[in-house]
Amino acid sequence: MIPQKALLAAATIVSLISGSTNTAVAAPDSSAAQRVSAWSPSMTIGGPNFTDQTLRMVAHPSVGGDGLRVHLSNLRGTTPLAVGAVSVALQADRATATDGSQRTVTFSHKKALTIPAGQEVVSDPVPLSVRAEQNLLVSLYLPQATSSATWHSDAFDVSYLSKPGDHTADAEDGNYVAATTSWYYLSGLDVVAPAARGTVVAFGDSITDGYNTPASVYHRWPDDLARRLAGPHPSAVVDAGIGGNRVLTDVPNIWQGVSALKRFAHDALAQPGVRTVILMEGINDIGNNAGPGGVPLTAQQLIDGYRELIRQAHAAGVRILGGTLLPDKGAGYYSDSAEAIRQAANAWIRTGGQFDGVADFDQALQDPSDPAALRAGFDSGDHLHPNEAGMQAMADAVDLRLLNR
Repeated sequence: MIPQKALLAAATIVSLISGSTNTAVAAPDSSAAQRVSAWSPSMTIGGPNFTDQTLRMVAHPSVGGDGLRVHLSNLRGTTPLAVGAVSVALQADRATATDGSQRTVTFSHKKALTIPAGQEVVSDPVPLSVRAEQNLLVSLYLPQATSSATWHSDAFDVSYLSKPGDHTADAEDGNYVAATTSWYYLSGLDVVAPAARGTVVAFGDSITDGYNTPASVYHRWPDDLARRLAGPHPSAVVDAGIGGNRVLTDVPNIWQGVSALKRFAHDALAQPGVRTVILMEGINDIGNNAGPGGVPLTAQQLIDGYRELIRQAHAAGVRILGGTLLPDKGAGYYSDSAEAIRQAANAWIRTGGQFDGVADFDQALQDPSDPAALRAGFDSGDHLHPNEAGMQAMADAVDLRLLNR
């Protein structure tokens, strides 16, 4: 079942306040039922300020399609965001566009707009076809001084910053003079993909976000899973991981996001075409001993958090798979008491009967001789985050039959 939020109009504006969504709907989009989210990082507050500058960001769609729409977010902003111009193009190399591929992006048929604080906008459909894993350049001109940006800090991809001025129409990269590894204000791309089965959302923390994987190679486990799901009837895969994120509580470092309980409805269930969520989160709750209200964490509190996310998913008609938490012996988070909570949480994920299926990442990546530790060949070096081989092993641990129903 596709939630009603996936059928919204091209000019939809979404407001998220205290974890709830309020939606204003414009004229219906006749292709909405065929739309899937091709790429959509989760956004937080805490980014830098900009003024009279163009940001050119790379997006790596997990599925191909037509009628591309661009999502811009001022969701976590505290002041209105003035946007002077937006363009999209196929990437040739770095910040250079493929000849003839540049398109102007409009919002309710306007090239410039202001996004109120706490809101998001979705563009009019852009006449551009894109293939799965064909990189796009989305350029955003910000003519006025901004407040702290709504952003995704750890992109593990390269974005380009221009000299002063509107350089959205530049095909070459000569006016793009700096590079970062974050995305700013760009919160998603969706496409019309009639053959696609829908969208799978990989929801989690830094492991899902791809920490310790090389930039611009797309070897996070959600990327690997999307390649496994490619074919005549692919599924889009959206990476909704945020480094440091927790299930039960907001992180003091604001760029690591509000709790999963608060962001789940927006970051997962509101994705166009969403059918299934794969949830793997909780190691930051455990490692920080962060129970609700500042009390020490218990396994039951974490399990109750999982129950609430399952309830939200099922209420939206979305299936949810439970991903077991990876071993972390040797990492800074590890202790005997923390390990006991991880083991209890994993036992419930496997046997509690509440999830619609299980992806046993723990079993797939643990060291057979020491199950509390990552296998050496899958360890990026910090004993917590998998390397590229470990990311592939995670993707391989997902039973595709659970996603293709």
